[in-house]
Amino acid sequence: MPYSSTKVSFISENFLLQNEYASILYHQYAKDLPIIDYHNHLPPAEINADKKFENISKIWLAGDHYKWRAMRAFGITESFITGDASDEDKFKSWAKTLPYTLRNPLYHWSHLELKRYFGFEDLLSEANAKEVYKHCNGILEQDSYSTQGLLAKMKVEVVCSTDDPIDSLDQHISFHKKGKDLGMYPAFRPDKSYAVENPSAYQSYLSSLGEAAGFEITSFEKLLEAMSKRIDYFHERGCRLSDHGLEQLYFFKENSFSIESIFSQVLSGKPLTSEEVNFFKYTTLLALCKMYHAKGWVQQFHLGALRNTNERSLRILGPDTGYDSIGDFDQAKAMSGFFNELNLEDQLTKTVIYNLNPRDNEIFATMIGNYNDGSVKGKIQFGSGWWYLDQKDGMEKQINTLSNMGLISCFIGMLTDSRSFLSFPRHEYFRRILCNLFGQDVANGELPWDEKWLGGIISDICYHNAKNYFDFSPKNIQV
Repeated sequence: MPYSSTKVSFISENFLLQNEYASILYHQYAKDLPIIDYHNHLPPAEINADKKFENISKIWLAGDHYKWRAMRAFGITESFITGDASDEDKFKSWAKTLPYTLRNPLYHWSHLELKRYFGFEDLLSEANAKEVYKHCNGILEQDSYSTQGLLAKMKVEVVCSTDDPIDSLDQHISFHKKGKDLGMYPAFRPDKSYAVENPSAYQSYLSSLGEAAGFEITSFEKLLEAMSKRIDYFHERGCRLSDHGLEQLYFFKENSFSIESIFSQVLSGKPLTSEEVNFFKYTTLLALCKMYHAKGWVQQFHLGALRNTNERSLRILGPDTGYDSIGDFDQAKAMSGFFNELNLEDQLTKTVIYNLNPRDNEIFATMIGNYNDGSVKGKIQFGSGWWYLDQKDGMEKQINTLSNMGLISCFIGMLTDSRSFLSFPRHEYFRRILCNLFGQDVANGELPWDEKWLGGIISDICYHNAKNYFDFSPKNIQV
């Protein structure tokens, strides 16, 4: 039952749907489709254990740096964000902030989440925070509000976690043995394998990687051997995609440095020049991408984030706490060179590139067309707007740019990229925005009103394209 009888929320049946065509496309062809969430940061252990959360703050506010940034901007002190204040007081602080996030996507997301998961149809504010906190906590006590129950509630068919090469994947193995309808698969995230900017941290990581691979890593050749062994391990346990978080891709036309010499310098603790660091990343990534191609994996590149800009807060709170922003890195030339190098020997696997700087949308949208070869529908994908761009304006710009310069009909759609089990209404948000754009084109006379044809394309973008693009029915998983 809805929490409030007043139902003053603006989240109506036709929220974001501005005409009858958009409404038909959403309600008949998008709304009820399952979700394939092929990139997120949900903890596999919490899914496997079917964890239940003791209160709304634990599941909704903890780890959500989007909300943390908003609260800081509103003048909420850190003790009520990541500090030692009670969970209820943290919730009240967020409730105090939320009305002032209007025109920020948090305003839409938060009310969607409260309505879809908790039946709350009013507007959250400081005035009703105590009642809402109690209401949500009571619902979270229900057995169906465990992690698996929450995913089932949103019709999530597949979730792909984000996993370091050294991970044992024990949680995935255990979950797979249970034979659940939900598919939980690992995704290979090897960022630390080429993070040689900090030699001491890298040496420590090599030690852990060596333990996972079963031998000491004493050379670059051994590093690649270890990574190949871990890719085999991941593949045998259902992994079919990789992911990389980078400022930009790198490319060196000439073999400018000795890679073994660079590796030796790192082992000895000597700092590298920026060019040596970039050459190491390029060489390692190139080798990894060839391994992905051999396995038939999809590779993802999230490009353009400027991370850890606030050193004082980094020292106090650590990374991923809300102090990253959009970077202004050059993307086109090196990206083209990197993909071309792989393509020369037909070793460019299916690829998704995500852009964080909206000035580069056209660069990314045109780049994907350079390497589609007819072997796979939408082999190279311009990924959905992510992080700072997974809001209405950012999604519309990404969709429109892809439509203008590629084939929106081949697009594999939305993902959460989230650490929250309550973030899945973002798929609804995307689907409404997508249907509204198509509906507006029909109303403007720019598309014919062929309901089944347009509805089929909407369904493809929201579900079927991703279903066909990824191999999420791997056979013979070793458990």
